[in-house]
Amino acid sequence: MNDFLFILSQLNWLSVLDILLVSLIFFGLFTLIQGTRAMPLLRGVVIIVVVAVVVSNLVQLTAVSWLIRNALPALLVAVPVVFQPELRRLLERLGSTTGGFLSVRTRASKLRDTIETVTQACIQLSRSRHGALIVLEREVGLQDIIETGVPINGEVSRELLLTLFFPRTPLHDGAVIIRGDCIVAASAVLPISTSAVGDVDLGTRHRAALGISEISDAIAVVVSEETGIISIAYGGRLIRRLDESRLAKVLTAVYRPQIEQAWPRWLVWLRGRLGLKERVSS
Repeated sequence: MNDFLFILSQLNWLSVLDILLVSLIFFGLFTLIQGTRAMPLLRGVVIIVVVAVVVSNLVQLTAVSWLIRNALPALLVAVPVVFQPELRRLLERLGSTTGGFLSVRTRASKLRDTIETVTQACIQLSRSRHGALIVLEREVGLQDIIETGVPINGEVSRELLLTLFFPRTPLHDGAVIIRGDCIVAASAVLPISTSAVGDVDLGTRHRAALGISEISDAIAVVVSEETGIISIAYGGRLIRRLDESRLAKVLTAVYRPQIEQAWPRWLVWLRGRLGLKERVSS
């Protein structure tokens, strides 16, 4: 108790400010990676390190203490390698927030445009009986899935989506991955859902859509090549027989947290008090 009081007596306003800044930095980092596949990995590393430090200090394990001290520099080098996709997304998100209110408004507008473009493309693909599988990345990164496909890195447009899924093109057999307002890859290979194996009504595209929705928070839109029926896989569930209006509504409902997150909290609160809603074209 005396030691604790002594430490408190040594604090001044600069020390408190220093602690608060460090806390804010760590809080921001954890907030940005929350919901990504980096979070469970980081949690596991922290648990292992904490347990090893506690055990080595309590039991006086000299060899374990030496290993921990010498492993920390290696961990600092390994972190950028292991978390490369998440760190890249983190820097992109930090850079995209430096434009102030205008850039915030632009991000929300781009999300609405992506929803509208995907909806229009799927309706036309359905009418033409061209099969399609479109995956929209959200909070959980899909970099390992993207690397199985062909890089595109093009702006989302109805014409590009229709071209990619035209039956005679080499990239039509696979999934298109969309990140924000960019088509990052085509002909990507998705994991097949094991829970839908017994359903004979589901083809490979539908099972792949369910598979990616089971391991991430991504939303997958499927257009059946045989029937032209549009379906959405989200959270391990499949919503089928969607028309243009319902497709836009489901996509909007899923993306609403991202749209509202792009706006300042005070503006979201004000819109809620005034009963205003985001306009999303269908």
